[in-house]
Amino acid sequence: MSDHPLDTIVAANRRGEAQGIASVCSAHPLVLEAAIERALVDGTPLLVEATCNQVNQQGGYTGMTPADFRDRVLALAERLGLPEARLILGGDHLGPSPWQAEPAEAAMAKAEAMVAAYAAAGFTKLHLDASMPCGDDPTTLDDATVAARAVRLARAAEQAASERRDRLRYVIGTEVPVPGGAQEHLDTLAVTGTDELQTTLETHRAVFAAEGVAEAWSRVRAVVVQPGVEFGHTEVIDFVPAAAAELSTAIHAWPDLVFEAHSTDYQTPQAYRALVQGHFAILKVGPALTFALREALFALDHIALEAPGVAWKTPLRETLEVAMRVEPRYWQAYYEGSGDEQRFARRYSLSDRSRYYWAQPEVAAAVEGLFEALDAAAIPPTLISQYLPQQYQAIRRGELAADARSLVRHHINLTLGAYAEACQPAGGYTTV
Repeated sequence: MSDHPLDTIVAANRRGEAQGIASVCSAHPLVLEAAIERALVDGTPLLVEATCNQVNQQGGYTGMTPADFRDRVLALAERLGLPEARLILGGDHLGPSPWQAEPAEAAMAKAEAMVAAYAAAGFTKLHLDASMPCGDDPTTLDDATVAARAVRLARAAEQAASERRDRLRYVIGTEVPVPGGAQEHLDTLAVTGTDELQTTLETHRAVFAAEGVAEAWSRVRAVVVQPGVEFGHTEVIDFVPAAAAELSTAIHAWPDLVFEAHSTDYQTPQAYRALVQGHFAILKVGPALTFALREALFALDHIALEAPGVAWKTPLRETLEVAMRVEPRYWQAYYEGSGDEQRFARRYSLSDRSRYYWAQPEVAAAVEGLFEALDAAAIPPTLISQYLPQQYQAIRRGELAADARSLVRHHINLTLGAYAEACQPAGGYTTV
């Protein structure tokens, strides 16, 4: 039996044990710390993924290469006591997306270099996403073209991983949601049809074999489909198990495969359990975690402004607002409407484009200043109750320290907890 933790989870899920794993898609240190704490408490592996626009060989919007991101996560895991063997590093939407405006050959060459950088850095879960058309492509790509490009990406990964290629695990799929949530208002969402699933898998298997990378195909563990979940700026499309029942059954024809569900942010705990039971064993979450981070930071901002003896005069909310207005490229194409509507979206949209700004020097300095100001004086418990009531209850139970960072991590962990409970069967996590 394979000792790869992803294989263990997939095998258990296919046996009907309702086991799965959350895929934490964030580079923010506080989110990563919260996720590591969650894995330590639960005794589970931790899957952390970087996206192609966030981290790539050119630095991405975080300024990090895959090796940089790996080092950040490993350093946090070591500091907090999570064994490296329980950490799975993944790459999300790995393909030509960052260079989509360029001609296909140029974009794919850069995508191959990116995938190679991920594989060489020790990332073992690679989502090969060549579903988007490039500058000189037709509007829509057929399955054969997507599969052929996925093969190119897989071959680059196999070569870069060298003798460690047997540790690589792949995710494929042509019905891939837009990263970070929908840009338009949503009311309903079509579930992937079983015919589309069958065509995608058969086409990829055939092209992988024809191109001489059948061994790589044997390590494909998941396919991305649309189970009927998504979120926009203010609305969430909830999972309806009955609508995806036929799709869930169709995966039975493909041994060693499960579904990977994207945009599962903001679903209910019941929905997460139903998704895992329906073989959607890999649940992507990203914006919901930084949304929770933002909620907690804004709450602390209010506390600091109201608490006696706290030297805090410039609201963090305003520092973030200024940064977003000065450099609007991460939100301007996503938030429409009047000035007031855009201002509201910059702060409170579920797509959480503010996540792109926390690492900017002036915003990061403001967060650290907020923490220092609060920790220099005792935070009044009544203000914690007012703005962070669930954390207040945890403090009362003796489960949580009242320092600023702990309050933020605990609030993020409330979101992670819903995933953790859904991904662990009643009998506990299967380790062998």
